Formats: sequence, C-alpha cells, structure tokens
Amino acid sequence: METRKKLEILADAAKYDASCASSGSRRARAEGGLGNTEGMGICHSYTPDGRCVSLLKILLTNYCIYDCAYCVNRIGSDTPRARFTPQEVATLTMEFYRRNYIEGLFLSSGVIQSADYTMEQLIETARSLREEHLFGGYIHLKAVPGASEVALALAGKYADRLSANIELPRAGDLVQLAPAKTHEEIEESMSRIQFRLLEAKDKTKRNGKRPFFAPAGQTTQMIVGATSATDVDILTKSTALYEDYKLRRVYYSAFSPIQHSAPGMANEKPPLVREHRLYQADWLMRFYGFHSSELVTEVNGNLSLEHDPKLAWALEHREFFPVDVNAASKEALLRVPGLGVRNVERILRMRRFHKVTLEDLRRLRVSTDKVRPFVVAAGQGPANPDAARHKIEEKLRQPKQMELFAAAATARTGEL
Repeated sequence: METRKKLEILADAAKYDASCASSGSRRARAEGGLGNTEGMGICHSYTPDGRCVSLLKILLTNYCIYDCAYCVNRIGSDTPRARFTPQEVATLTMEFYRRNYIEGLFLSSGVIQSADYTMEQLIETARSLREEHLFGGYIHLKAVPGASEVALALAGKYADRLSANIELPRAGDLVQLAPAKTHEEIEESMSRIQFRLLEAKDKTKRNGKRPFFAPAGQTTQMIVGATSATDVDILTKSTALYEDYKLRRVYYSAFSPIQHSAPGMANEKPPLVREHRLYQADWLMRFYGFHSSELVTEVNGNLSLEHDPKLAWALEHREFFPVDVNAASKEALLRVPGLGVRNVERILRMRRFHKVTLEDLRRLRVSTDKVRPFVVAAGQGPANPDAARHKIEEKLRQPKQMELFAAAATARTGEL
C-alpha cells in the first residue's frame, strides 16, 4: 500500500483519541537537531505568545487482536487496515516538520501480537526520531495496558508524555465490552509510570540533575455515552485517578456509534455539550476546589446541559450568595460565576490597597453582567441571585445565543 493511502487510513483511525494535548515538557535540543518543546502546546493548542501548533496524530497500525465492542478498529470490524513501520513514521514526522505542518507526534496503535511487541514498535519509532534524526520536538506515546515495566521505562526515556486509556468509568462495563482489558491492568500501567515519574523527581532532589522520563507526565481518556454510566460515575472515577496517579489530564471523548455494536451500548451519539460540561466540571475539580458530588445537580446523575456546572451550582445554592468581594475568602470567590482563578488572585491583591468596585472588576475584564447577581462590591447594594436565573434563561432562549453555545461546545482545543 502506498504511503499516502496508509496515512489516510491511520490518521482517520486516530481521530477517536482525544488525549493528545501537551504542556509542561522541556527537552534540550541536540546540536544540529531539529524541534523543541519549550512553551509548546500540541494539537491545536495555543502557546503563551498566541501561536497555534499541531502534531501528526496517527496510529502505527489499526490492526488489533482485541475485540473491544466500542472500537472501530476491533478485530471483528470490517474497516480497511494498514500498517506503518517505525522507520516510515519517523520519516513522515521529519518531512512534515520540515514543511512546518507539525511540531510534534502523537503515536498510538492497535495491539498486534502482544502488548510488549506493540510497545517495542512504538518505542523504536521514538528512538529513531531522537537518536537518528535528532528530533527534539514533542512526542506522545500510547502506553499499551499490560506492557512490561521495562517497556514503559524505555518509552518514557524517549517520549514527553505517556497515556494509558481507562476507556470506561465502570469496571463492569469494561468487562462486558472489552473482556481482554481490565481496570486493574490499565491502572497497573499508570502506577508503573507514576513510580518512574516520582523516581525521576527524587533523583533530581538528591543529585540536582533531572533524569529524563516523560516530563509532561501521563494522561488518560474516558469514552462518554457508550454505556449507561452517568456523569457521577465518570467524575468519581476521574477524581480517583487524579488522586492515585497524579494524572496531568483526564480527557473525555463523546462516543461515536459504530456498526454491529454490542448489547448494552448506546445506539446514538451523546450531545457534544455533555462532553463539554464534563471538561468544565473537571476544571472546577482541579482548580476551583469543587468536589464531583457538588457539581451534579440533575436527578439522573448527569450534569445540567442548560447551564455550565459552576452556574448550575450557584443557582442551586442561592443561600451562599451574594459574596462580598472585599471580605470573602479565596475559596468563596472561586465559586462566583464569572470569576476565574487569575482574576480572584488579582482581586485579593487589589483589595489590600483599596475597596474593590464593579468598575475595578470591569477593568479586569470580568463580565459584570454575569457576576453582578452574585457579588457585593464597594458602592453596590446586595443583589438578588434569583435575577441571574431569569436573565440567563432569557438569553438561552435566544436562537443566536444557543447557536453560539453549541458552536463553543463542539470546539476541541488542547486546553479548555
């Protein structure tokens, strides 16, 4: 098969994996080498100076010995098959980089022969890029569940980030739909990666020189809407993974129905806004001090599709508001709809010198229309949080607003 046709098949097969954004990696470029990762975001992310960067996102092969019911590349699927050699992927990456099409590589693969054999192929690709082509750009490798500790250690030597996908939040669903995989096996791979990351950090403290091992950490992905698992199930599992393995990110990918799906699987694609709400809730748990149990307000255990999770929480807890921006704690300010982490820090610094007014918030580019019902500022009387519900519901009824909201929900960037 000619390279162009292989690329068409394997790039399309890789589109279902969302965990391909990167941050936090630094790698010294070899003398005479190409590429660097400093300050870089990957896969349509944005660097601090506003540049949009992307990566070559492909599978080494879409052949797979597993028969996961939710996967288009499962052994029982009739999808066209193709396979690259490690040398072909390395050459493609360098050619695309020289043409300024990409700034890195995201490489995954179907499982061929065994987990260790598949990892050997992925590692050989990264080794060729680093040692033969002197490529200093970003490389993200998939950590195949069940691979040996030696294989994962070698993968982290060449890759900036590793990811072992948990796939489904409930262990029972994985047993039913992907009997060759288990949560225990996947989390064992996460544990081995985490051990190596901690080891590298410890050696840095003792010797002053950091040994290179996946400096951008590890991530995972969960499929949303493939089974009856609720947002409570998803967010509870995400919380456990963050706590146990210190993941950099959990990515959420809306399920795409496939032909001949197994019993117990959804037949329709979930609304993309549900995926978007999960990202918002994930962000609130990681940076705003929310717990997963606080964010789900729907009776069926799912996030509200009408309001973002922070606003939904505020409307359900009106007794918490209004919050005085000149006296409230950081934790309380972070729960105000419309106030982000950076602006809360700015408000805390500002109020050391003078009373904060609504005009001060406006200068910080805070949407005063959004925060006004929930705060009290200098020179402003208490506001009624009930006004927020009526105002926002009125906006959501406008077709233009709903259209813009739907467009925002479908946008997939490296950082939310």
